[in-house]
Amino acid sequence: MNVARRLIRVAHILRRSSHNYKHALAATQSINYVGTIAAINKSVVPTSCRFYSQQKTEETVDATAELDSATYERVCAETLDALSDYFDELTENASDLIGTDVAYGDGVLTVNLGQTHGTYVINRQTPNKQIWLSSPTSGPKRFDYVAGKWIYKHSGESLHQLLQLEIGKIIKKQPVDFMQLPYCS
Repeated sequence: MNVARRLIRVAHILRRSSHNYKHALAATQSINYVGTIAAINKSVVPTSCRFYSQQKTEETVDATAELDSATYERVCAETLDALSDYFDELTENASDLIGTDVAYGDGVLTVNLGQTHGTYVINRQTPNKQIWLSSPTSGPKRFDYVAGKWIYKHSGESLHQLLQLEIGKIIKKQPVDFMQLPYCS
């Protein structure tokens, strides 16, 4: 008997006894089925189950809920403007990079670092109140504005820290300091 079936069986047994109804209700509510809840009531075991805690931890608290749209738009625009200007400066002074191009418009910053290093795309994602990064080195990441900086919630790393690490490895002949830009700390 697999774990999902055991939990369903325990929930049904507890539900039948009146003195443990609260425990059964809590056990039943903590199970989120990819089917309907009616499947449990008819003793039909769903084909797939997903178990999770409904309690939010510090890592899962939605920090964007407190960020109003006007603040997001302002902070996002200032961040992307500063990044665009800094990438312009870096690529203009990088004599070892060939075929670089920086373009910014409509909330999308595209940084082409040549054929060898690839293209970075950094864009705003207004519905989610995030900044998205597509990196040829580390792949796609979504950053939320938390405590004055853009944070990737899976690792806790900031957008500026990641760019400092990756771009610092590409542009070696001049100092790279993304940490001096706004909203990095």
